[in-house]
Amino acid sequence: MPDRPPHRVFTTERGSFCLARCDCGWTGMARRARSQARTDAERHLAAAGGGPEPATGRPVE
Repeated sequence: MPDRPPHRVFTTERGSFCLARCDCGWTGMARRARSQARTDAERHLAAAGGGPEPATGRPVE
C-alpha cells in the first residue's frame, strides 16, 4: 500500500464559528460549539483509518 500523507487535524475560528480542518485538505462544517468541531475532527480521523494524533502546536481545541 502506498504511503498516504498523515492526517493532522486542528481547529480554527472565523468570527463566532469554529471549523475543524486537516492537513489533507478536508474541512468540517462551521460550528458554533468548539466541541462539535472537535467531534467532526475525530470522525474524520476515524474515517481516514485512524491517522496519527493531532499535530503538536496546532491542537484540536
